[in-house]
Amino acid sequence: MRRFVSVWLLLFVAGSAAAQPASPQSAPRKPRVVRAARLLDVRTGIFLKNPVIIIENERISAVGTGLPVPEGAEVLDLGGATVLPGLIDGHTHLLAREPDVPEGYVLNLITKSQALRALEGAANARATLYAGFTTVRDVESEGAFYADVALRDAIRQGLVEGPRMLVSTRAIAAVGTYYPEGLSPDLKDPPTGAQLITGADEARRAAREQLGHGADLLKIYADWHHPTLTVEEMRPIVEEAHKAGRKVAAHAVTSEGIRNALAAGVDSIEHGHEADRAALELIKKQGVFLVPTIGYFELSLEEAPNEKARQFLDKKLQSLRKGVALAYKLGVKIVSGFDASSARNHGRNAWEVVALQRAGLPPIEAIRAASSRAAELLGLQEHVGTLEPGRYADLIAVSGDPLADVTELQRVRFVMKGGLVVRNELAPGSAAPDLP
Repeated sequence: MRRFVSVWLLLFVAGSAAAQPASPQSAPRKPRVVRAARLLDVRTGIFLKNPVIIIENERISAVGTGLPVPEGAEVLDLGGATVLPGLIDGHTHLLAREPDVPEGYVLNLITKSQALRALEGAANARATLYAGFTTVRDVESEGAFYADVALRDAIRQGLVEGPRMLVSTRAIAAVGTYYPEGLSPDLKDPPTGAQLITGADEARRAAREQLGHGADLLKIYADWHHPTLTVEEMRPIVEEAHKAGRKVAAHAVTSEGIRNALAAGVDSIEHGHEADRAALELIKKQGVFLVPTIGYFELSLEEAPNEKARQFLDKKLQSLRKGVALAYKLGVKIVSGFDASSARNHGRNAWEVVALQRAGLPPIEAIRAASSRAAELLGLQEHVGTLEPGRYADLIAVSGDPLADVTELQRVRFVMKGGLVVRNELAPGSAAPDLP
């Protein structure tokens, strides 16, 4: 019985740690105070002038104007800057650093060791954090197995710099319907980007295995060019996740794939690029989140190499914008997720916020998609996403007005995570970053 209780307590602690991202700095610190010209309250969309943010032991203890500075507190004055909550990316792949060539995904799988993939993930995590994204939901390690769990835990322990992570490990897809494609049938046990299954029993086993290895959520592929996993295969995955207090994200591009995923009870639809009105209405009816991931197309259009590519991307982007605009009009809960998977794009996550605004979301709604609403999707709204007492002291600062110009979020000048300064470029002589 003693052994059983010890194991139970260990599992309980591990589960609690997964639900509430920890900070590596657990020792008490002296209070810190952050001052700035204004603070954006993402709940109300209103600026608080001359805010005083008091931070004690990683979390915010008070926010307001004219608050007294605690005795012995260190004061960080950000001058004329605007302070916002640390941003959240709802769809990342920190373990994916594909070469920028057509066969880049396959090269990632067959030429890189798991150790190298993990080290690349650490570099990607650092770039993401420095861009102002202090929390991410990582939706698949893309063939790096459980290296995302290791990266998450290394960040929590302060071994490497990176955002708070919720990870989905391997993802689950139907046999024959995910990368790499076009391999010779003579190859025995080739590496795959996801865990491939057929049938409800294999689906349930994969879900249990991934949860057992530390997944904070599960990722499934409801379609891949066409609907793939059946409702009967997805349901046991959702059941196992929900029993464990975890959520399920569904890659679903087609309307039929979306309907199948919703019938299985998933918590979010990833992409949804071909969703018709009926599918979007069903997403709204069931209270499911949509993570459109259109920033990549916005960025690709900006960097189009020639006129032919520009025209193709512009046509695609116009279609995606219409879908996002309709989803917003219907009241669908939209979350920002950039879907970065290459060295070139990690750290450019704010392109998704810009893309959502250009698709028709008011600036404050685009910012909420990367803050308070994203925190709700992650189930971390009591910890991150707003600057309120009790939340982690995760905050960023920009020089301008993000409501007048959301591209300010692409020029983050100050980053703090859990009360520790990660980046500060606001003024000469300002506080240097706190080293882990």
